[in-house]
Amino acid sequence: MTETRISHNAKVTLISLHGLIRANDAELGRDADTGGQIKYVLELARELGKHDNVAEVELLTRQIFDNKVSSDYAQVEERISENVKIVRLPFGPKRYLRKEALWPFIEVFIDQALSHFRRNGLPDIIHGHYADAGYAGAYLSRLLHIPFVFTGHSLGRVKRERLLAGKANSASIEKTYNLNTRIEAEEFALETAAMVVTSTNQEVEQQYAVYDHYMRERMEVIPPGVDLDKFMPESPDDRERPIVESINRFFKDPSKPIILTMARPDERKNLDMLVRVYGESPELQKIANLCLVMGSRDDLRELPKSQRKVISNIITLIDVYDLHGKVAYPKGHAPSDVPDLYRYCREMGGVFINPALTEPFGLTLLEAAATGLPVLATNDGGPRDIIANCHNGVLIDPLDQKAIENALLRALTEPDQWKEWSENGISGAREHYSWANHARRYLRDLSDILQTSPPPALTVNAPRRQIPNFDRLIITDLDNTLTGDEAALKDFVELIKENEHVGFGIATGRPLHSVLTMVRELDLPMPDLLDTAVGTELYYGKGLVPDKSWRNQIGYQWNRKAVRELLDAQPGFYLQSDDNQTEFKVSYEVDAEVAPSLTEIKRLLRQAGIKANVVMSLGMYLDVIPVRGGSEYSMRHLLYRWGFAPEKVLVGGDCGNDEGMLKGRTLGVVVGNHSPELNKLKKWPRIYFAEGQHARGIIEGIQYYQFLDNIVIPNDSIDE
Repeated sequence: MTETRISHNAKVTLISLHGLIRANDAELGRDADTGGQIKYVLELARELGKHDNVAEVELLTRQIFDNKVSSDYAQVEERISENVKIVRLPFGPKRYLRKEALWPFIEVFIDQALSHFRRNGLPDIIHGHYADAGYAGAYLSRLLHIPFVFTGHSLGRVKRERLLAGKANSASIEKTYNLNTRIEAEEFALETAAMVVTSTNQEVEQQYAVYDHYMRERMEVIPPGVDLDKFMPESPDDRERPIVESINRFFKDPSKPIILTMARPDERKNLDMLVRVYGESPELQKIANLCLVMGSRDDLRELPKSQRKVISNIITLIDVYDLHGKVAYPKGHAPSDVPDLYRYCREMGGVFINPALTEPFGLTLLEAAATGLPVLATNDGGPRDIIANCHNGVLIDPLDQKAIENALLRALTEPDQWKEWSENGISGAREHYSWANHARRYLRDLSDILQTSPPPALTVNAPRRQIPNFDRLIITDLDNTLTGDEAALKDFVELIKENEHVGFGIATGRPLHSVLTMVRELDLPMPDLLDTAVGTELYYGKGLVPDKSWRNQIGYQWNRKAVRELLDAQPGFYLQSDDNQTEFKVSYEVDAEVAPSLTEIKRLLRQAGIKANVVMSLGMYLDVIPVRGGSEYSMRHLLYRWGFAPEKVLVGGDCGNDEGMLKGRTLGVVVGNHSPELNKLKKWPRIYFAEGQHARGIIEGIQYYQFLDNIVIPNDSIDE
């Protein structure tokens, strides 16, 4: 254990937001979101908890209330082992959602996680799995100054390239998979991560390398493991094996060896190719049966269209080639059946095959190897490393039908080779792919990160002072939100004055001196909170007491000079007046006709190694601020520091400057005269689009939420 070197009892927070995840009997293959990642995260959590220098491991995921899934996923907490638990936080609709539909609710998860940390203590490390949890974990890391680790599992840029190569339409791809949002989240996670855990060298060199924030020195290849207590050549007991009867009932001659594949019904898994190979090979049909384990299903008609299409196509091919009695495709299996299935296929002299077009890693290959079942696998992705380490089979071109047939015939007709591959798999899995080895390397790297990281910015042990004199807070933008309708503004001011239990705050892109000038000119009450300069400055109370902790953290990796040198030279960029510039904000007016797009501006900054956030408002005003700046961070800093419930905070705005603070568990109001750039938030929860313009829209939002009385939240959960 000396390799780990963590000097204290660490708390590790893993985040995996999508999929149905529970401690026992994981429903792998139920749909596209319940694949190998679920098993990976569960096994990682379980193994980390075994180490003496790990005090606690928590796996944060989504709480689900849905009659179509098990009630297990509604439990708030579930123990995996003594010091390892699953914590389910509610966000979004109660029902189960596919991962592409979760994006509008990620900010709500972030707020729920902050509340959870405040109640239960901060972790030492946050580790996000997949793009959505990568975004959420990176955000929490930036806000709390806790080191962040990222594992992408599969990557959006790579997926888009492969879908386009398959002749798919780019617009339909985006509509189905939300890849632009996913890729931006991956860039955000990569920029923030102190370490990126990958499974193979190919991931590092060919997949992550296409990202702007790829940094080779942060990449660590730590292959996942396999549960060697479950996956072993011999059964640990003499119990019955129901899976054997389940597949043998398909076969006319169950004495033949079995060609086994196990994958969810996804076009990328290339299962129809395997059926074609078998269907067009009299030799294979003569010497072996074929078994396709494609997740679990109760009723084919209730599966998602994409999965139903794959299974229906396979059943059609079985009929076309008249393979009845030779091919098994069981409707379901329990997790406990899987080791028995590998062992049975080994006993029968069979072979495991993964014909996927690409395979990021391939946990099923490790399971087959550990039980002694020889492996044939695609030559694209993780199998390259597995076969190279274990020497337990061969790689195949998933598009070469003849090569697949020849590899299968070799494995099934050369007993000496079969025996060598079987023995090599058993020993290779134990040498290279144990979870114990994975955890030791992982903790060793975490130790290095923790020893060089500063303490968190905020602690849950800090005094929990409430902002005085009120129990709820209204925070609005200034220009075009409060201003623009004198009569409505007068009514708003009267409303604030008449309700002493309601605090008043302003969040604006303007610097402090400009805000104070407008407060006097508009005869506004002195705000209880000022969030100025695009979320880079915070001031409290009538005395404008600055938030020193916010100022201390805002400058992280900020290089104002480098920002100016890069962007001053861009076409269509015009620096705003000195009055609009601050220490932590560089402000431009841009001519959209000739200036680079917002996406291109972000790319230019990334490629120059400049860490910054970019905010566009009204299509022409562009602010560049530190990576830890912005109204979304400043709002959450405020609420976390003061212990203020997000449900007691109403925020209002009209343009892109306000987007960050509108998203999350606060109650958002977008005024009727809003900029089109906020239209994308119309389906987001807790964001109300008012018909009234300027301050009249804020008043309308106050009435919508009944904010002055017993608050109600009609749009708490928007169905997708």
